[in-house]
Amino acid sequence: MIFRLFVAIVLVFPVVSVGAHEPASPAVNPSREKSSSREAEAVKRVLNSYKVAVEKLDLAGTAGLFSSDSSVFESGGVEGNYAHYLEHHMTPELAEFSEFKYNDYLVAVRVEPPFAFATETYVYRLVVKADGKVVERQGVTTSVLRKERGQWRIFVSHNSSRAPKKT
Repeated sequence: MIFRLFVAIVLVFPVVSVGAHEPASPAVNPSREKSSSREAEAVKRVLNSYKVAVEKLDLAGTAGLFSSDSSVFESGGVEGNYAHYLEHHMTPELAEFSEFKYNDYLVAVRVEPPFAFATETYVYRLVVKADGKVVERQGVTTSVLRKERGQWRIFVSHNSSRAPKKT
């Protein structure tokens, strides 16, 4: 079910490009626009809370940002729900780093209640504790958030990264 929803969303979610502008809607409802804007800002706060936690190398309390029935996908892998991803992937991985920093962070949000769709693009830089090695990657995360009991929670998250393009 979740996989089919994710595939459907990926196929219909518009590709976001930096600097592109959406055409104005012919029937704009100002009250819906304000509500949608408030909802989009609330979604951005959830995503930012997770980003800040990763940068602090401390994911304590982040489980509340995710639905209990969430699904996480990373670079071609199925990671399970967030609790599993946190325990078996992120916590041990972040313990290996002395620094993790996002740069060039951009986020686009589209709210379609009870869901919101987000695309985050960024470059991240991390430093490995053991040898001081610096790793820099260009990344993207697409997320589906669902409003649950008045709060936006990450329902599906898919992230991937690659070496930055040489300029």
